[in-house]
Amino acid sequence: MHFLVSNDDGYQSTGIKVLAEALVSLGKVTVVAPDRDRSGASNSLTLDAPLYARTASDGFIYVNGTPTDCVHLAITGLLEEEPDMVISGINAGANLADDVLYSGTVAAAMEGRFLGRPALAVSLAGDNPTHFESAARVVIQLIKNMLNSALEPDLLLNINIPDLPYEQLGSLQVTRLGHRHKSEPAMKMNDPRGRTVYWVGPVGSGEDAGPGTDFYALQHGNISVTPLQFDLTRHGVLDDLSQWVTGIKLDE
Repeated sequence: MHFLVSNDDGYQSTGIKVLAEALVSLGKVTVVAPDRDRSGASNSLTLDAPLYARTASDGFIYVNGTPTDCVHLAITGLLEEEPDMVISGINAGANLADDVLYSGTVAAAMEGRFLGRPALAVSLAGDNPTHFESAARVVIQLIKNMLNSALEPDLLLNINIPDLPYEQLGSLQVTRLGHRHKSEPAMKMNDPRGRTVYWVGPVGSGEDAGPGTDFYALQHGNISVTPLQFDLTRHGVLDDLSQWVTGIKLDE
């Protein structure tokens, strides 16, 4: 197996180093990650500037772009040998519920899946998580079982792991995305020169966070495994919407 590893915390983050070291036991590992923290970059591609790929002393390749840039570049031209699987992480902090719409961690995995590879997005919950080795052991177990199972080969899984010693982790639970309350208001303040600036407010707490959600699994010390897909179409309203549109006559 050839694993492409990326993230949104940057190529120097603890999580990506621990993950890459653990994956060596299963096959070849290539790291292509942003040159700095690009959290919240979502699925953005850099289309208005050139991308530069440089190699660090540890062999990690770092790019002056987004997580999506890194995976896209790696699969479509940078690497001589294309990867078999894309793994994004280990992110310092959870990616739950609505977070997946903004997460660079999830976006990197999604780009891998979009380009035809099974992909995992892996996050370690907590404000300042420390048990990255626990998360890496979970990833290794999941991959070993994926390789020997009848699961669909085009999986995109969002995995969130409690920040606990491995022996204290609960069970693996398949979950759906929860839903957050709306974000806190943006914070207005003045910079040192007296100019008004704004900071995006904190994310909202869990609104839909009951049994079956990724929130609930994490809150009870369990590992959340959520299957994701590209299709954002709201299929349940297609027929009603078609009838509504049919009745609208455009002005001549």
